[in-house]
Order: sequence, then C-alpha cells, then structure tokens
Amino acid sequence: MNKKEKQTTYTVKEATLKMMKFCAYQERCHQEIEKKLTEMRMIPEARQQIIYTLIQENFLNEERFSQSFARGKFNQKKWGKIRIVRELKLRKISRFNIDTALKEIPEAAYFDTFEKLCTKKWENTKETNLLKKKKKVADYLFYRGWESNLVYERLRELAQEE
Repeated sequence: MNKKEKQTTYTVKEATLKMMKFCAYQERCHQEIEKKLTEMRMIPEARQQIIYTLIQENFLNEERFSQSFARGKFNQKKWGKIRIVRELKLRKISRFNIDTALKEIPEAAYFDTFEKLCTKKWENTKETNLLKKKKKVADYLFYRGWESNLVYERLRELAQEE
C-alpha cells in the first residue's frame, strides 16, 4: 500500500493544500468542494474554514466557475441554454451567477451552433417517416437543452425543404 491509501485523516492545512490543487486543475463549484471534503472525513468546522480560505485565495469562485461551465458545455458539447441552466441549478449556483454565465455565450454563435447542429442531425437521421424523423431530431435537441420554439420552427423549415 502506498502513502495515499494509508492516509485517511488530514490536518486542515493538508486538506486546504489538497483542495487548492483540486481547484487549480479545473474550476470547481462549492458543492464539489463540499463533497470532496466530506469524502475526506473533514468535520463541518474544518470544511467551512477550508472553503473560506479557498474563496479568500481566489481558488474558489462561483461566478468564474459558472462562466467557464457555460462556455465549455456550449462550445464542446453543443448544449443549449436550458440544459446549461438546469445543470448549474443542480450545482446550487445562484440565479445571478447563472445569468452572468449565459452572457458568456454570444447570441450569433448560439443561433449559428443551433442551425449547424439541427441541420447535421436532420441529415444524419435515416428515417423515411417524416413525423418520426422530426420527433427523433426534436428529442435529440431537447435532450441537449435547446428551446422548443427554436426546435419546432427549424424542424418545420427542414421538413418543407424535403
């Protein structure tokens, strides 16, 4: 067994350093830090103190996390605003930070990405029944969090083109 497997308790200083590395690697939200500290069996007072230190040292910043999260999920996974908002709410991010995060997505890029994603999915869906094809494409776009008015409007256009 190596040292990491043996060690089950941490001092506040050790845990703080470990969390600083954890936060430096990637933006984190309070909930992730809280969960990690609980797994490390830190008492509530120590968890509070560590989180306070991380905020003071600017390792933990929910606004920065939410902005990074929104940009990343939109650019990499092509998520719509509904899915991004839902995922941020699951992480207990405040409404203010969610609104700030959504401003990270340029309106033109948002609609451009939607158009490309929708058209690509439409072309790659091998379904002869038009109604079934529309449903498959719509379900795919809804799962990714795109707004229903955009989805239905675009599917109507694509169906008319066929």
